[in-house]
Amino acid sequence: MTDRLTSQIAFLNEADRLKTVLRATKILDATRRENSGEHSWHIALYAMVLAEHANRPVNINRVIRMLLIHDLVEIDVGDVPIHSQGGDAHGSTETQAAEAAAADRIFGLLPDDQAREFRILWDEFEAAESDDAVFAKSVDRVQPVICNLETGGGTWPEYNVTRQQLEDRVGWKVEKGAPAVWTFLKDRIAKWFAAN
Repeated sequence: MTDRLTSQIAFLNEADRLKTVLRATKILDATRRENSGEHSWHIALYAMVLAEHANRPVNINRVIRMLLIHDLVEIDVGDVPIHSQGGDAHGSTETQAAEAAAADRIFGLLPDDQAREFRILWDEFEAAESDDAVFAKSVDRVQPVICNLETGGGTWPEYNVTRQQLEDRVGWKVEKGAPAVWTFLKDRIAKWFAAN
């Protein structure tokens, strides 16, 4: 029992480092960028609130579990903004390999059974094929959009984001998992880009 607790506490202590990873998105008062720990908490809350808008029935407990662990790899890799470097770095083979290595290391701190369970859940989120993962991905993508809309465009100007880029890199993923949410936001997005 002592070894198990030692491993679990080591993992939880390591997870605290996620609070030091700054993201591109600003918090709603626009005073600073959010950290990845805040982001993970916020999108778990988004999932709880918006679950009724999922395109297909989801197990909200599994979705929340995915969202709470999905960005732990950023402890090693950092946040790779979806709109940086033309969007190429975000899904690149190099980034994916670095994130997989980080998942091995970080989840490997846990006892073997939990390490396997967390890694399977993380892999499911990354693959975004199950209904739970599709909805989780949609929530992960929509939160920064809402933050940018609420902060007058937030960091979109900084990253030279176009409406088409937003549609290509974000919109279809949100629409796939929560179409009503994307439909709700499209008018606001169109108005912002028309004015800017």
